[in-house]
Amino acid sequence: VSLLERPVQPITLVSVMQAALRARARQRQVRSLLAARDEAALELESLVVQRTLQLQQANSLLRTEMAERARVEDSLRHAQKLEALGQLTGGVAHDFNNLLMVITAGLDMMERQHDPDRRARMLQGMRQAAHRGANLTRQLLAFSRRHALRPETVDLARYLHDMKELLGRSLRGDVQVDIRLTPDLWPVHVDPGEFELVLLNLAVNARDAMPGGGVILIEGENRPGEPATDGGRDLVSVSVRDTGDGMSDEVKAHVFEPFFTTKDVGKGSGLGLAQVYGFAQQSGGTVEIDTELGVGTSITLLLPRSHNALPEMHANGPTNAMAADTLRGSVLLVEDDVEVAALVSDMLGDLGYEVIHTSGPDAALGALANARHLDLVFSDIMMPGGRSGIDLARELRRRRPDLPVLLTSGFAERHRDDAQAMGIQVLSKPYGLEDLRVAISYALERKD
Repeated sequence: VSLLERPVQPITLVSVMQAALRARARQRQVRSLLAARDEAALELESLVVQRTLQLQQANSLLRTEMAERARVEDSLRHAQKLEALGQLTGGVAHDFNNLLMVITAGLDMMERQHDPDRRARMLQGMRQAAHRGANLTRQLLAFSRRHALRPETVDLARYLHDMKELLGRSLRGDVQVDIRLTPDLWPVHVDPGEFELVLLNLAVNARDAMPGGGVILIEGENRPGEPATDGGRDLVSVSVRDTGDGMSDEVKAHVFEPFFTTKDVGKGSGLGLAQVYGFAQQSGGTVEIDTELGVGTSITLLLPRSHNALPEMHANGPTNAMAADTLRGSVLLVEDDVEVAALVSDMLGDLGYEVIHTSGPDAALGALANARHLDLVFSDIMMPGGRSGIDLARELRRRRPDLPVLLTSGFAERHRDDAQAMGIQVLSKPYGLEDLRVAISYALERKD
């Protein structure tokens, strides 16, 4: 507001009116700017809400894709195990038939044979055949099991020597396996089942690279760390070498990619070497390839040395002297297979036990209520009817926590964690009389 004194000079009036018009214009300009600011704020808030929703949707999609990728990777790993088992089928089936031939024909001959020495030799041959079959079964189960990696300290020398027989059976007759290991080979920290599968994959690839036969050389050696290489870590190398056709640079560049294969359709999925590479990475190591066309290929696993002590093979078991003690008492045997139950009842009888047999967990709990005294419950794990030996053991722990329990299974690895959580030993099938004696002694010792 401006006050003018009379008489008003024209120039003063004009100046005041111009100032008032400029102020009015500034007011309209400020109002316009404030309105624009409010509109921009609303627009920005709308954009923030919209972008937040987009990010939420993208995050949800990413989580779904990650879960799907993990599922696919797990399926691929399992598919590779099945493919590896398929590679084993021909040779192993042939050998199982040979083992069964020794046992069935031996039994027929024993019925006709009365010479004690010849009967003893036949029994020994059948016993050896049964042990070989049991070892093959355990290795096949190790290949087929499906679980996350469970690394442990592994004696590589022992595992490589144990694998030689199975590798020999899964390869062609014109392919030989030669194992050469450095003395005092260091242990490594890996999943033993996955390591065996990796070795099988490498051996099968080496076999396929030698259609005319040859020798697969498996070498193991210690590689002390150097500060300039790999951070100075001590490594253990396991190499599988063939004398096949070798690889071109182009093939070598893609050999670890999933589904990449040079084999004919239907003869390979291209997952074998991808699984080898993934195993090495998950185990903290790496893989190297040395190949030359017309000379052959060497694939080397480099695994970090483990400084942990190797587990004792019988650290938790009773001594042989303890196992040889005469056993007495009563055992509740829970086994659904009639033939197995009859045999195990005889074995327990030879060990000095009275046996009460039931065919399932429900019947076992009924027998437990009626029995005057029991020293041990010995139960199979896999049984029909919906309840397993693990379920029975849990119920026994609730009702009779002082009663020793021993479990057995032909697929012991699948249930070992559940049993160990309850402090219960699992005896792997097949087992012999001495194995049973030792396991019972250990179960009774834990009670004391």
